[in-house]
Amino acid sequence: EVQLVESGGGLVQPGGSLRFSCAASGFTFSSYAMSWVRQAPGKGFEWVSTINSGGGTTRYADSVKGRFTMSRDNAKNTLYLQMNSLIAEDTAVYYCAHGAEKGQGTLVTVSS
Repeated sequence: EVQLVESGGGLVQPGGSLRFSCAASGFTFSSYAMSWVRQAPGKGFEWVSTINSGGGTTRYADSVKGRFTMSRDNAKNTLYLQMNSLIAEDTAVYYCAHGAEKGQGTLVTVSS
């Protein structure tokens, strides 16, 4: 059974930073690309970023490019998202995703 458990969200002021992680289990983590998606209040899901299985290639949505950094530690079966220069529009529930599978999400609120 695929399990994805995000942790590390919270409240942060505009311009601040936040880093959270996703612990994966139930599949061979190191063999698969992984993604982060988010859902802002009252909106649909938005793709944020994707990293290849080895961690050497990442892609980002234009809305976060240059501010967010995605990484992974295959030895720990863990995915990370470092978010800098946060803005109010980044407020959302963030999910790590393995194909159609998503975790329970972690809420990020950017507000002063």
